[in-house]
Amino acid sequence: MSRKPKLERFQENISSKYQIYNSIFMTLPFDEISNTGVLLPLFSEICEKGYAIDKNPTEIVDKFFERYVEDKDEKEKTNLLFRFIQYIERQVVLFDAVEDASFPIVNNMDGRGTLRNIKEEAEEKGKLDALKIHLKRFKIRPVLTAHPTQFYPGQVLGIITDLAEAIEKNDLLSIKKLLAQLGKTPFFKKEKPTPYDEAVSLIWYLENVFYHAASKIYNYIQQNIFKDEEIDNQVIDLGFWPGGDRDGNPFVTTEITLKVAERLRSTILLNYHRDIRKLKRRLTFDGVEKRLARLETMFYKNVYLRKEDGMLSLDEFEKELKAIRHVVVTDHKSLFCAEIDDLINKVKLFGYHFAMLDIRQDSRVHQGVFENIVSTMKTKGTALFSGSYINVTEEEKIKLLSEVTQVIQPEYFEDEITNSTISSIYAMKTIQARNGERGANRYIISNNQSALHVMEAFTMLRLCDWKQPNVDVSPLFETVPDLQAAQAVMRTLYENEAYAAHLKARDNKQYIMLGFSDGTKDGGYLMANWSIFKAKEELTAVSREYGIKVIFFDGRGGPPARGGGKTHQFYASLGSTVEDEEIQLTVQGQTISSNFGTLDSCQYNLEQLLSSGISNEIFSNTTAEFSQDDKKTMEALASVSYDTYVAFKKHPMFLPYLERMSTLKYYAKTNIGSRPSKRSKSKEFNFSDLRAIPFVGSWSQLKQNVPGFYGVGTALEEMEKKGEFDQVLTLYKNSAFFRTLLENSMMSLTKSFFKLTAYMKQNEEFGEFWSIIFEEYERTKAMLLKVTGYDELMQNQPAGKASIHAREKIVLPLLTIQQFALRKIQELQKDPEANEAELKVYEKMVTRSLFGNINASRNSA
Repeated sequence: MSRKPKLERFQENISSKYQIYNSIFMTLPFDEISNTGVLLPLFSEICEKGYAIDKNPTEIVDKFFERYVEDKDEKEKTNLLFRFIQYIERQVVLFDAVEDASFPIVNNMDGRGTLRNIKEEAEEKGKLDALKIHLKRFKIRPVLTAHPTQFYPGQVLGIITDLAEAIEKNDLLSIKKLLAQLGKTPFFKKEKPTPYDEAVSLIWYLENVFYHAASKIYNYIQQNIFKDEEIDNQVIDLGFWPGGDRDGNPFVTTEITLKVAERLRSTILLNYHRDIRKLKRRLTFDGVEKRLARLETMFYKNVYLRKEDGMLSLDEFEKELKAIRHVVVTDHKSLFCAEIDDLINKVKLFGYHFAMLDIRQDSRVHQGVFENIVSTMKTKGTALFSGSYINVTEEEKIKLLSEVTQVIQPEYFEDEITNSTISSIYAMKTIQARNGERGANRYIISNNQSALHVMEAFTMLRLCDWKQPNVDVSPLFETVPDLQAAQAVMRTLYENEAYAAHLKARDNKQYIMLGFSDGTKDGGYLMANWSIFKAKEELTAVSREYGIKVIFFDGRGGPPARGGGKTHQFYASLGSTVEDEEIQLTVQGQTISSNFGTLDSCQYNLEQLLSSGISNEIFSNTTAEFSQDDKKTMEALASVSYDTYVAFKKHPMFLPYLERMSTLKYYAKTNIGSRPSKRSKSKEFNFSDLRAIPFVGSWSQLKQNVPGFYGVGTALEEMEKKGEFDQVLTLYKNSAFFRTLLENSMMSLTKSFFKLTAYMKQNEEFGEFWSIIFEEYERTKAMLLKVTGYDELMQNQPAGKASIHAREKIVLPLLTIQQFALRKIQELQKDPEANEAELKVYEKMVTRSLFGNINASRNSA
């Protein structure tokens, strides 16, 4: 590990290498249009100089054509812009690969937040026993989701992996070939992926990265902290949503859910088969050789021939491995024992399920389904209730639900959504029977607003011939009002006899999911984060009151605007008033490839997550995160920020601006995810139907990043005007939680570039609205620098800032082309005689330019 500062390591190993390999890439002879590789740097330079003197995107593009390609006709100019887009997309891939290759050099793999560092600190402070006690119950669960914030097709991800390996070895010939392959490989998906396609692409990460990184961490804990003592705790679980997440996705069927579960099972068995083959090459001793051969044959028949006969149960498989280990220890001087332990540990971690498949559906769907169940059963003469259900109070409904004893089958119901909802529950039973209980044992209720929403889902589980469901029912509280009501909802449930009995059977554990993206979209950045923190405190208190261990599951997303940012810093900042026995969070899109895409980055970031929970519990000297004064300050800031954001959302130009001036409507055309881009089929543009990803993404494409900062500056300025800025400085000094929020907001500001859209200031319709956003950006930037005492944004994270600037420089021409195309579209739409074919060309240009910008933002979490 180099002792040079991180920024210097970044510049030497990433910036410089990228420049070298990019120069090779730019001279590769695969252009359909000659000299594209020569012209793009010239275009980049004109973009930078143009914005420096306040030129707009149209003027910049026109200036470029005038200076360098004046002799081309309009079609050739348009083709050149498309070729630039393709080049820039591939430059982003190259930068990703260089960054991946240099990860262990730029990041200290044994430094702060790693397991080795944690172990040494525990030994130094005499807290090794406390660390062992904690690790016997503490877990992390990253949950991979298919939410579409990643635009790379599978073959491009493969090239990134191979490129990173070649760059690490400085293998110039391979690099050149891979860059040529990259130039020829299409990025654009002609068809939307199915949920099964999404699952298969994410299972690649499980098979090739998590399988090795998670077991390496577990082996380290067992060998170096527990000294080979057996640990009755997985420490790392993996979660999975593709194929099980039905919320807003009509394409997730029961058949796909079962198919995904089967793919997860076959993939983990394939990995075991590979490991057993490796073991067989080493354990060539009497008493074990034939036993390993039998295991190899068993997995081969199951994986490749689809033959189940002779397949051992998970318990039997683990016992057989332990028996082989015993023979090796007793008779063969423990030769290759570490390799056997590695496989035993993998079996503990991944079972026959590999990752835990969650099922998720919206409460509004459940409500309709349940009412359909009630009416259908009544017409069949087997009514669920003696009296009315639909027209009684919520309290009475909950009482009725607690007493339901009937059994229903999917085929009872003609209504498609009712049939599929019931089928999904029966699918969970099938998966548990085949892959083990951990295969699918959590049902998440999106948009959960009341105790009734939980009870309806719980009752549906019981109706599906499951008197004592082996399933955790998890409400997801998303909006600010839902978060405020969460404590009362859970109190009602804890006091319900039927639900309390269910919790007792589930080891008195209650999983509660808290959603950041919709919270930010609903209430703005500060209020969303503060509401979640308060909800966690309240839910922790009420759960402890009833003897329930609450486990929080965060829908944290990727960029700060979706709850992401510096994730481990966030968890390390929580005090003892928030239950922290497990850290569970969604990981999606480019966050999967950037934080967990290679063995080094995956191991490093899993260890950082583990250490954030450990350090909070073992090394923290604080008993509570906030003093009453600090809480009052935080409340005041969140309140002003919320009012500011809500007023902004209510501005009459808010929706028209997003609809007409941003890339929002183009997200649906990108074919990046299986889900529809909005919740309803209505053609009318409605804020409540808008999904968080295209909402946040559209602000990102504009380089305005509103959800990550809007309202923060006004709130801080308000405190200053009231003469209470000292309280803010005290809060900043005392609270790691507040410091982390401000750092993440700084990241959003750093990724903003208002010169790109400054032309909108002159727009008759939207000029005033653009100015409102820009003024809040300037205000927030000034106030954050004042609170932190920094001279510039992200001053304490120079390497992270350098990475952002490098990526922003790569995509600046791309964004310029996108804005140029949007302006052309606006012109053509005003012209009644506009050429429809020309309009379609510019719309395609906008859609194609979405890709590189989003992929370039992979360092957002």
